[in-house]
This record gives sequence, structure tokens and C-alpha cells, in this order.
Amino acid sequence: MEISSGGGVVLEGVHASVAALDALAAEDTFLAAGVGVGADVDVLQRRYELRLTRLEVVKRLEAQLAAVKAVDVAEAVEIQHAMLAPDAPVRERTYAEMSAVEEIAGVLTISSGAAGAFVEQSRRVCALPPVMDALAAGALSWQHARIVADETEGLTPDGAAALVAHFFDPAAPKPARGAAPGKLVPSRFRTKIRAWRERHHPESLQKRHAKGVADRRMEYSPDRDGMAWISLRLPGHTACAIWNRTTATARGLQGPNEPRTLTQLRPDIAASLLLGTGLLPGPENTATADTATFSGSGPGTDSSSPTAGTTGIAQVPTPRADVLVMVPVFSLLGSTDEPAELDGLGPIPASLARKLVADGADSFYRVLVDPRDGAPLEIGRTRYRLTETVKQWIRMRDGKCTFPGCNNRTPDNDTDHLTAWDHGGTTGTSNLAQLCPKHHRLKHNSQWKPDAATPREPPGWTSPTGRHYNPEHDDTEPPHWPPGILSPNESTVAPAAPPATGTPAAPAWAGCEVEESDGDNLLDPDELSPTDPLWDDFYAKPFVLPPDPEADWQLVLSLM
Repeated sequence: MEISSGGGVVLEGVHASVAALDALAAEDTFLAAGVGVGADVDVLQRRYELRLTRLEVVKRLEAQLAAVKAVDVAEAVEIQHAMLAPDAPVRERTYAEMSAVEEIAGVLTISSGAAGAFVEQSRRVCALPPVMDALAAGALSWQHARIVADETEGLTPDGAAALVAHFFDPAAPKPARGAAPGKLVPSRFRTKIRAWRERHHPESLQKRHAKGVADRRMEYSPDRDGMAWISLRLPGHTACAIWNRTTATARGLQGPNEPRTLTQLRPDIAASLLLGTGLLPGPENTATADTATFSGSGPGTDSSSPTAGTTGIAQVPTPRADVLVMVPVFSLLGSTDEPAELDGLGPIPASLARKLVADGADSFYRVLVDPRDGAPLEIGRTRYRLTETVKQWIRMRDGKCTFPGCNNRTPDNDTDHLTAWDHGGTTGTSNLAQLCPKHHRLKHNSQWKPDAATPREPPGWTSPTGRHYNPEHDDTEPPHWPPGILSPNESTVAPAAPPATGTPAAPAWAGCEVEESDGDNLLDPDELSPTDPLWDDFYAKPFVLPPDPEADWQLVLSLM
């Protein structure tokens, strides 16, 4: 058996990173001593930038060292097998691998179970050359590499190769857009890669969802300091609705006389609703010597004064906790089983999405997507003010707070003008983005600057030191078309944007021409005020679901 020597190649990157750290340390030493520093150099600013640069190099070095460990672990087990006779029995090979795993556990000072998992993860990562190359170059962390290994498990070799190519090969037919894998926080990267997998391999989603529903449960776990945890495993749409309602209720309670934070109010509201007391626990830090209060997450209460320090939950107006469901139009019609997208959760089975829309749940909005490019097409409405409709649209486009690395999802987030109205900014989707309250305040009190957004993509960001961060949104793709509708030579993808000059060509599948106006009677929606009466007329028009495309091909015309 031939043993590879991948570790030697990986070590070259480690040597380069160590040399870069040495150079940065030398420059910092000169700055601290004032040696060779020009009068125009801001020493403190430069030393601050050096710390950030050094953190970048250390992050790269950590990834490269993780690549060295992964290669060595995989090759150690491979060498152990090579030391056996070619015709060695399975039992002998099994114990040889167990022995190697135990030695690896001892060397790394980890448990046997952790060592076995590390061996398996290292093998899978080493079997994905683009991922290993990115790890060895320091372009992504070991945690990111593990996520790819996890999400490719169970896929065919071709399916795994397609997933890896989408995220790691810029020359792939449809490469991922926005931030590179290593520029996404691991949890966000897992969400993005899982959404791609579910969309391109939906065959098992329905079965796994059914199994998950059967496994729903509530768990209780005592904690220290007289506290405890209650956790629920529920269908995603139910959990999203609960989270959104508790958050919206907590937002409604906040005010000058409410000292509790949003994080504290959520469990208090949940406890009050579950226990059916009708009373909202008050903050413990307002208790006096003769006043009893209780916490929704504590072990018990003082029943001698049940209403002290409380607020009647019935006195709090019940908010509308909206949940958006993005449903591909053919999936809604039952022509395909492509998964839908639940805002705040991710892919859900098509059958569940159809049920949510058909049942007419008040807290759910159905959102149809364009068959040409997967962009939101129309939002179901029961309210006709532009501000609410635009907010829902921004929620679907952004998916979360657009600040780099933030995973705060709706309904916590504000819809913010990227360029302020009094500075010439419009109220169109290209000048709006989601920001959580924390990063909304930071934007207005620091030098963090957002890029312009587009109808398809949220903004990127530039830090005070000039580092640019691309958008972190999921990529939209054309929905799946029912079999037999398109001929093999016809494309389902329309151009993302018309050329800067010339007349854009109609999509090959459209079979029609788009009539352009000869006059100046068209309006740009971004230039209209939210209170313009034209919007009332526009939204007063009822939305009519297009007919089944298999029965009436004019569906294409109605979606143009």
C-alpha cells in the first residue's frame, strides 16, 4: 500500500505563516521603541492594525496546523493497516485500528470516543481535495471542514463532489455567491451548506422530517444556582411561531418602567403562558423585604403574595408574530416536491409548506418565488401599507441581520436605511437592510459602512480599518420545473440583470416578447413615497394564483 506524504505540502504553509508572524512582531517592536518611525505615522493606529493582522495570520496558522493533524491522523491509521499482511483477517485489522485510535487519544490527551470521531472526520476531509486544499491554505477553519464532511455524509460520490464544487470551485457552473466559506461564522456556513444540500437532494427530507416529528419531546435539566433548563423539540414552523410571538410580546413590554432585558422577558412570558397563571413574573432585582417575586426559570415561588411584582399577561396586547414561508410556485401547485424555505429555520418539506398555506394560518405569509431565478415574486397580504410589505420583502431577502457574523433573525431586527432619508436615501429595497438593535446602534455610532444592496442581495460591509465583508445570504436558484415542461435545449434561468447597453434577449423558454413603453409614463417604485396613494390602488388588486402550468402554459406569461 502506497502512503501519501500530504503532510509535507501542508507544512510549507505553516512555515510561511510563522515567518509572517515574525515579521509582524519585529515591526511592532520597532514601533514600540520609536525606531525609524516617521512623523506622519500614527503609532497607536498602526499597532492596533498590527494586532488585527496578527490575529488573521494566527487564524490561518491554526487552520494549517489542523490540516497537519488531520493528514497525520489519517495516514497513521493507514500505515497501521499497511503493516499487516495483505490477507490479514478482519478481526486483526479491526484491533489494529482500535490500537491506533487509542494511541492517538493518548498523544492528543482526548477520550477514545473523541479520537475515533477525529479519525473518521479526518478521513472524510482528506477524501475531499478542495476542502483539504482550502484548510491547508488557511482559508477556512477545521470547524468549517468538519461541517462539509458532515453534510456530505450519505450523499453519493457525485452528489458530494457537486456540493464541494459549488462552495469551493469558482469555475463551477453555478458557484456560491457572497462571502467565501471561511468568511462565514461556522453556524452560518452550516445553515448555508445544509440549505443547498436539502434543495438539491430533497428525496430524504420528508422521511427525516417525519422521523423528527415522531421524536418530538420536552426535556428538563437541573442547573446550578437553583435554576433549571426546559427544552422543547418541535416541528420547525411551530418553534418559529413560539419564538416570534414571545419575542414580539417582550418587545411590547419593554419601556421606561421595565428594567428586564429582552433575554429575561422571553422566559418570563413563556413561563406565564405555560403555567396559565395570567401573571407575568416581575424582575427579582425590584423585590423589597416584604415583597415576593418569582422567576419563570426558577424552581418555585412564594405563594403568600402571588401578585406582588407581577404584570397581568392578559393586559399585554397580543402581537402578530409573522412567519414567512417561501414556496416555489410549482411546489405549491403540487407539480414538484421541492422543499420550501421557512424564515428563521431553513428548508421544510413541500407537503408541510402546502399544508401551512392551505390551512390559512394567520401568522404565516406565503411567498411565491419566480421560476426563472428563485427570487421572491409576491408576498401574500392582509395589510396594504407599503412599510409592512417592504419589511416582509427585506426579511425574505436578508434572512438575518446583515452585519458580518451576526445570526440574529427576525422579528428582533430593524429595517434600516443604508443611506439615511435626509441624505438622499430612498425607501426602496436597494436602500434597506435588516440590522439587529445592537448593530443598528453600532452603524450609527462608528465607522462601519454598508455597501448598497440590490433587489437580490443584502449589503456587504466595510470595517473601520478597511476590511471588506461580502454578504452572507443564501444563494437563490431557479426552482425545480415539473418533468416534461421544458425541452432539453431550453434554459430555466433568466439573466440576473439586463446588459448595460443594447436590447436584452428574451429567455429561450419564454416564447414571447416583452413590450417596452415608448413614453415616459413608467415610475420607479424606489422614487415613490410610502404614503403615495398609488400604492393603495396597486395593493388593492387581488392576488390570483396562476393556473396549473401543466394544464396552461400561459403561466409563464403571468409570472413575467
